Amino acid sequence: MSSNQLGVLNALDVAKTQWYHFTAIVIAGMGFFTDAYDLFSIPVVTKLLGRIYYTHPGAAKPGTLPPNVAAAVNGVALCGTLAGQLFFGWLGDKLGRKNVYGLTLMLMVICSIASGLSFGHSAKGVMATLCFFRFWLGFGIGGDYPLSATIMSEYANKKTRGAFIAAVFAMQGFGILAAGIVGLVVSSAFNHAYEAPAYEVDPAASTVSQADYVWRIILMFGALPAILTYYWRMKMPETARYTALVAKNAKQAASDMSKVLQMEVVPEEEKIERLNQESSNSFGLFTKEFARRHGLHLLGTTTCWFLLDIAYYSNNLFQKDIYSAIGWIPAAETMNAIHEVYLVSRAQTLIALCGTVPGYWFTVALIDYLGRFTIQLMGFFFMTVFMFALAIPYHHWTLKAHRIGFLVMYSLTFFFANFGPNATTFVVPAEIFPARLRSTCHGISAAAGKAGAIVGAFGFLYAAQNQDPKKTDAGYPPGIGVKNSLILLGAINFAGILCTLLVPESKGKSLEELSGENEDGNSNLDQAATSGRTVPV
Repeated sequence: MSSNQLGVLNALDVAKTQWYHFTAIVIAGMGFFTDAYDLFSIPVVTKLLGRIYYTHPGAAKPGTLPPNVAAAVNGVALCGTLAGQLFFGWLGDKLGRKNVYGLTLMLMVICSIASGLSFGHSAKGVMATLCFFRFWLGFGIGGDYPLSATIMSEYANKKTRGAFIAAVFAMQGFGILAAGIVGLVVSSAFNHAYEAPAYEVDPAASTVSQADYVWRIILMFGALPAILTYYWRMKMPETARYTALVAKNAKQAASDMSKVLQMEVVPEEEKIERLNQESSNSFGLFTKEFARRHGLHLLGTTTCWFLLDIAYYSNNLFQKDIYSAIGWIPAAETMNAIHEVYLVSRAQTLIALCGTVPGYWFTVALIDYLGRFTIQLMGFFFMTVFMFALAIPYHHWTLKAHRIGFLVMYSLTFFFANFGPNATTFVVPAEIFPARLRSTCHGISAAAGKAGAIVGAFGFLYAAQNQDPKKTDAGYPPGIGVKNSLILLGAINFAGILCTLLVPESKGKSLEELSGENEDGNSNLDQAATSGRTVPV
């Protein structure tokens, strides 16, 4: 064994896949299921909110959210997520991963329920309350990113670590799918129970009073999976890497991992004390040493995630507008409010089922064979190709005869986002930084991604408007049009290819090798760790 490697960490690196690995994936993954549901349920109900609260004659465009309100409702949770990623990422390194893990989940539960109970004497009051609770919902969601990724990376063995971390993130795909399915179920139930005329008959009459229940139920459902996993999240022990390398508590690390690994682990208190005294890895985040060792790595993870999320969230949050633009979803005036929710939910469900979910699990299956670098480069490349393929002949795709082709190509952009950089940008920052800075650096990388998502959410809303100021929606300044917006997103994906060159390959290496905390390499403990013999820590 390397003189710089603690026995318990090496035992974790070479441990066979065990039940605790799958338990950790489910516990951490259900947080991401909830995260995705909460973030991507809002596109399902956005148009309904406009129908309910903005049908009065004084509205700029009756039945539609004003542009500033639409931007706020779609983007405020992303702002909260960015803040939560930075705060909880830092806190996870200061107080421990497990100590703040439950707090993020409780925030998500409380704010999911509160979002559905948003109140006010006027439309502005309801929207302001909704935005307030969705900001704090996003704050809790943000904390889940660095904590879940770090916990899973520190529990996993090095052979299948990529697949385990990617599996946690892949639960996001099921969350997006669930948002569409819940929207389908709820809208179907209410649409059949309370028939209403089409919007063109009467904007107010097209929205029955019971429609107000629809969006509230859809948003509040996000609290359910979080509640179900809270108890198990609180029972998880702190990771051995934090306890041993950051908290310097050999006894606690040995005790926790003895239960997890189901073998006797002997504390090595003297070794931890000696390593603490001799360590050359005590540098902080804002130091020249960190910049020398990990500066380019952090630049790579932040820029790649930033660029990816501009394209990814633009596509996800405003896919309903793209469907309307190509005529897949009929004009709002031809249907009642609840039926519109049904059609938007159906479209989101089909795209998630055909493109989003499979892409995540292709990554899980292949990431430890192809490597992170290859998958990320490939994903950005094909996203670029398909964006340009959609954008350049855009008017060809808007013809009714070619809509199926458009949807297939559009689904492929989601497939290669998830079998590509959307997964790898989550995995790599949890592997390549030192233990005492791992959660913080992942939080910074993820926050850069959410900055890109905010650019996508607010920017695409305006950019995709019709180029003719006389034809653009009321209240929106003229934009560059959907076609040019897709070209711009293709160029952003191409920039992601270049930034990927800054990110190192982490396949098959221990976390300590990657971070430089173990300069001497590895180990002859493989046999001991896998045969149940006593391991020192």
